[in-house]
Amino acid sequence: MSSNNDFPEQIEVDIVVVGAGIAGLSSALEAAETGFSVLLLEKNPYIGGRVAQLYEYFPKLCPPTCGLEINLKRLRENDKIRLLTLATVVNLERNNGKFHLKVQQNPRYVNNRCTLCNECVDVCPVERPNDFNFFLDKTKAIYYPYNNAYPQRYVIDPSYCQFENCKMCVEVCKYQAIDLKEKKRTIEVLAKAVILATGWDPYDATNLDYLGYGKFPNVITNMIMERLASPSGPTKGELKLPGFEGPIREVAFVQCAGSRDENHLEYCSSVCCLASMKQAHYIRNQYPEAKIHIFYIDLRANGILEDFYNKAKDDPQIEFHRGKVAKVSKGNSQNSLLIEAEDTLSGKIIQKEVDLVVLATGMQPTANSKSLPLEGILDDNGFVRSDLNNGIFGCGVCVSPKDVASVVQEATGAAMKAIIKVKEVQ
Repeated sequence: MSSNNDFPEQIEVDIVVVGAGIAGLSSALEAAETGFSVLLLEKNPYIGGRVAQLYEYFPKLCPPTCGLEINLKRLRENDKIRLLTLATVVNLERNNGKFHLKVQQNPRYVNNRCTLCNECVDVCPVERPNDFNFFLDKTKAIYYPYNNAYPQRYVIDPSYCQFENCKMCVEVCKYQAIDLKEKKRTIEVLAKAVILATGWDPYDATNLDYLGYGKFPNVITNMIMERLASPSGPTKGELKLPGFEGPIREVAFVQCAGSRDENHLEYCSSVCCLASMKQAHYIRNQYPEAKIHIFYIDLRANGILEDFYNKAKDDPQIEFHRGKVAKVSKGNSQNSLLIEAEDTLSGKIIQKEVDLVVLATGMQPTANSKSLPLEGILDDNGFVRSDLNNGIFGCGVCVSPKDVASVVQEATGAAMKAIIKVKEVQ
């Protein structure tokens, strides 16, 4: 596999994969291991996407690092894949059955001589909010995105680095791995098929003011919960909020926070119910006496995942309430919160006083906000259409919300479709 530092200004490949989360990584590997040349593009300075931010998968409750490490090994050993991080597609045209892409690569300012010795981080005087941990902590302006991130070298955030006014990192680096004068590059790409694996963003919970996000520090999102539970997260895996002191005796999970709502996301994000049950497991592990309340509209747990639901349902400390939460307000004690919902089974109003509220925010496709010209490719909700056969194929959550196992299956299918198209063009 080749990466950023040995890239020509023009390149021709069989398949371009846009996005190097679990979907893009899987489809790129499947195509490359079949013998086709692949250019794998990623906008972030690391690969792994949202999966890298998770603590555990459901239903097996195992860490994603296992699967990612296996895929990284496959990636490193395959010379059919070229990886370009910090890269976005700024133009896409199709002529004579082939795709012409213009790709912009932003500078990393750190080359492959980097050994992760940490001396540059130690001397850097500037901090930045850590977006990987949803701004719950900070890193230095030169930083390593997360434990075992790939590429395995630091990156500099140009929004915070003082560049020529500082240069302390350059002076301390004995490997000459830092180049503060590195510039943006534009790369012209010719390909026979394109796979879109652009992933998803959590729905912006600040749009849900009635649920208290941004107003109360102990109202968090499900993705923030993943980072709090992770040993590499801002609290080293301890389920507590940075800077907020308070007991965790009762917790409410609010399902469909912004989903199945014509004012926000009209569709179901499909995995939120099971993700909340998984996170209830996180809480029960650290706080065995904690009471969990899960407020839902409908529960989604199909096939083998029903066993996971039944296990949660049989836990005497987990209580399910069929009703959409209408309001989160201040509770009677200093840090408590009051949940109000209508129980649609009894028709009565439920009120529960809790210490922590976790919002199961929906999955929103990032493809909708891209500059990539996608006319006719996206549906009304911004997802990549699944019925395409024009040489552009989608996979993963950019097509529809789904769990990780389904993402990998769909990524394999997208690779097969792209291979067929490549053969047709040849």
